[in-house]
Amino acid sequence: MAERKSFLIRVDREVLDAVQRWANDDLRSLNGQIEFLLRRALRDTGRVSPPVPSDHTTPVHDVDHEST
Repeated sequence: MAERKSFLIRVDREVLDAVQRWANDDLRSLNGQIEFLLRRALRDTGRVSPPVPSDHTTPVHDVDHEST
């Protein structure tokens, strides 16, 4: 896995609460959910290439669902 870097973020309480509920629904940590959303936004806007599954049996849209 790539090197991980910590940083602080200021976010509106309502947004944070909504992302926390979403993370709970997806069985992710808040940090994992934020990283998932950032990766998806980057991929969807063409700023990074979509990941390629290594076993050809995993649909590409499921690759972002890393366990955290």
